[in-house]
Amino acid sequence: MDDQNKNLILATALSFLVILVWFVLFPPEDAAVDPNAPAIVATTTEAVSPPVVATANTEAAAAPELSKAPRLEIDTPRLKGTISLLGGRLDDLAMKAYTKTNDPKSGIVTLLSPVGEEHPYYALFGWTPGGALAFEDVPGANTLWSQVGSNGLSPEAPVTLQWDNGKGLVFNRIISVDDRYMFSIAQTVKNQSNAAVSLSPYGIVARHGTPPDLEGFYLSHEGIVSRADGTLEEVKYKDATKFPLVEREAALAEVTTATTDGWIGFTSKYWMTALIPEQGKPFTSVIKYVPSADIFQTETREPVISIAPGATASTTSRLFAGAKEWETLKAYEKDGGIGGFIDAIDWGWFFFFTKPIFAVLHWLHAMIGNMGLSIIALTFLLKALVFPLAYKSYVSMARMKELQPEMEELKARAGDDKQKLQKEMMTLYKEKKVNPAAGCLPILIQIPIFFSLYKVIFVTLELRHAPFFGWLTDLSAPDSSSLYNLFGALPWAAPTPGSMLALVFIGVLPILLGVSMWLQQKLNPTPTDATQAMIFAWMPWVFMFMLGSFASGLVVYWITNNIITFTQQFLIMRSHGHKPDIFGNIKASFGRKPAIKPAVVKKTGKK
Repeated sequence: MDDQNKNLILATALSFLVILVWFVLFPPEDAAVDPNAPAIVATTTEAVSPPVVATANTEAAAAPELSKAPRLEIDTPRLKGTISLLGGRLDDLAMKAYTKTNDPKSGIVTLLSPVGEEHPYYALFGWTPGGALAFEDVPGANTLWSQVGSNGLSPEAPVTLQWDNGKGLVFNRIISVDDRYMFSIAQTVKNQSNAAVSLSPYGIVARHGTPPDLEGFYLSHEGIVSRADGTLEEVKYKDATKFPLVEREAALAEVTTATTDGWIGFTSKYWMTALIPEQGKPFTSVIKYVPSADIFQTETREPVISIAPGATASTTSRLFAGAKEWETLKAYEKDGGIGGFIDAIDWGWFFFFTKPIFAVLHWLHAMIGNMGLSIIALTFLLKALVFPLAYKSYVSMARMKELQPEMEELKARAGDDKQKLQKEMMTLYKEKKVNPAAGCLPILIQIPIFFSLYKVIFVTLELRHAPFFGWLTDLSAPDSSSLYNLFGALPWAAPTPGSMLALVFIGVLPILLGVSMWLQQKLNPTPTDATQAMIFAWMPWVFMFMLGSFASGLVVYWITNNIITFTQQFLIMRSHGHKPDIFGNIKASFGRKPAIKPAVVKKTGKK
């Protein structure tokens, strides 16, 4: 087996490795709740920590109260919903710009939902008592607030809530919202009593049960995401159920103290709800899980505030509740002073590739206006960036072909002496300045780019439901066309994505991918070695079916990459005096294989 074909075999193996690593799915186990787990009951301790927002007993009792409580309307360019005056809860929120599916009639995406509905998910703010104060002396999850005024919440009109504890403390809360997804909660406490009081503000985001739309795909983090003093932490739902019992928290918990900056909340692939305390000041973040009620809870707690008689204290925190749009998160990080907020997007291990790749793709999309064309343009830019290295590789491969006659002579002279052959071949490579391993460089370059682009297409909101042309209405999803109905010509639907039929009856893009790989092979004659010839004959079609279930945006990239690589190799081979006989190689691949002649045994007449 000559070195050129060895390189091709190695390149093939590396290509298969790239696809297999990303094709095999590893869905995580469900975060099931152990029915035999002991119930955890909140108890009052000396610790300044808010109580668990609900237990197995109180959850059902809270629903009727919430349904009766007055609500304030939320209406912004991107959000709609209501705020319950019971606890001042933000528990009814939907995003106007995003539909549940690619069908405009599927309805907009709901982010937050109140207790009483399936899988409640909400945010609330309150105060924990210190000193002689008790929990009933401060506002909490079940405090009924009064509105000052009658307007709804919009970017132009904040709302003011008020509660008097009847013991000399008057609490005010001003909730405002911008034109994107950021709420600001400014709270004041006026001490009209005759004694100093101590209390501490907190924020809570709670989820009841594991989300029903959990994808469970290892490529995208779903669960709790937090940042404290520059360190990002991601915790899956199932991992939160394994936290140790912290008696002070009355729950399974993880407590983190931050001194300068941070935030914490729940994230899915595209959406997030996060608490953001005042940056530059210390705070405590907490992740809780209550098995008895199957509640996940994230909290931020600020230091205790002491208020003298007649004095007023204030604090301000923020709540992000919306879509993880790249530009939006970037603006909040830069202009809003929220450190590392862009990392709410799960960039993965190759973040040093995925971040710049997406930034360029976003820039191209802003200029071109079509995400599919932007992916094609990005492919050209990436190929241009690595062209100097790829050029050396292609030149080395071309020189290897020029050395084939001399290498055949070396094999003839060496005979069965493998060591001698290897030594003379290395000498030849050195004299001709040829690197026999250079043929693998294009594949090695391709691996991190492929990983990064796949990650970008899979996790970024900007690719969700992004159209290309014709039937390609969602570049983050597999090609919706299918051989099963002759790409829409026959009067029945294509197989459901992910089904066995969908894996077999692939669409137009995967077929174009297989053809492009096959044509790229035809730049070279079919290998004389039967094993190599078989591998190369099957490789394009195996890839075609393997990539059939991948995001169509990734397949568009791969097809474009194949076409550019074909053109580069063709021109470089021509520049070195070797004119690829493409049509001849295609014709030869369809030609009849010569029959294998049986070995002839000569009779010597000796027994």
